[in-house]
Amino acid sequence: IDPAGRIVVVGPPGSSLEASGPTFVAADPEVDAVIAIVVPTAVSDLGSAITIGGAARPLAAVVLGQHETVCARPGPGGRRVPSYAFPEHAARAVARAWSYSRWLARPQGREPDLRDVAAPPVERIIRRVLAGSPAGDWLSPAECMDVLTAYGIPVIDWHWATSADDAVRAAAGLGDHAALKADVSGLVHKSDAGAVELDLRGERDVRQAYARFVDRFGDRLRGVLVQRMARRGVEALCGIVQEPLFGPLVVFGLGGVTTDVLGDHSARLTPLTDLDASDLIRAIRGAPLLLGHRGTPAVDTAALEDVLIRLSRLADDHPEIAEVDINPIIARPDGVTAVDARIHVLPRRRWDPHLRRLR
Repeated sequence: IDPAGRIVVVGPPGSSLEASGPTFVAADPEVDAVIAIVVPTAVSDLGSAITIGGAARPLAAVVLGQHETVCARPGPGGRRVPSYAFPEHAARAVARAWSYSRWLARPQGREPDLRDVAAPPVERIIRRVLAGSPAGDWLSPAECMDVLTAYGIPVIDWHWATSADDAVRAAAGLGDHAALKADVSGLVHKSDAGAVELDLRGERDVRQAYARFVDRFGDRLRGVLVQRMARRGVEALCGIVQEPLFGPLVVFGLGGVTTDVLGDHSARLTPLTDLDASDLIRAIRGAPLLLGHRGTPAVDTAALEDVLIRLSRLADDHPEIAEVDINPIIARPDGVTAVDARIHVLPRRRWDPHLRRLR
């Protein structure tokens, strides 16, 4: 602030600001926003800084020494000027505002009309589970597959078995390679506990795998999911999380063993539009693996987007679904297939009426 109370700047070499010397910042066409840093003295104060507000430029003030981290101060024309205690806070706020304005300006997209979803079967599954476990519970593997199928999400061929003989018959109808996944009371992470047996070939392998489950889990073993072995592809994660403040979120990321290691996830609020689903896939750092990388073909991103939109509809239709974790879902150039899923249901919660929410 110069002695006349004007805010001036000297721009970088070669810029119009540098060529013209000290310039009224907010009046310069190259300036998009202004952060005014004020050190209150006997001759300069915040009042001098906010006089530029009439130039219709976004303005944030920094008043060094102010007690509040951020507060609103009166500006010209009845405007309220945000005032920060530190320059980095003001810079971060301006950057966020710019990012938010870009998001508001983008096309909204459309919500696809999913007429093929079947909500009543899912409602019956939820009611049955909550009747037996009023505080909530995880669905069985077979129930998870039924829920996904009801909402048109492609799943690998599977059968439910409660004995070794059942498992052998089921595996024989699925081809040369089968997988067994144990349904164990109280067990959520199957792979870590040895509840998954892969690449089983023939009756002997299936019987031995089932026997290992019996030895490991005893009376806790409720049955096994017998599945066809999935073809190789990019492993992804698609899911739902009920966020206490904002409601259901649809989550996407790389799946398999990389999920927890990389933490490469993106999320959007429901309901999703077609553009939201596309953004979810392209927002992760590992997106090149899905879009084609170093000669590898791109996966069927349209099929992945369809899965995300269907999960959004599932979350909106059934607020009792607290969490869905489809991991992995195998993405290939010719489509996608859900291989494993976990679904957690809770009784519908009563929200605090004093808690601010988006809906």
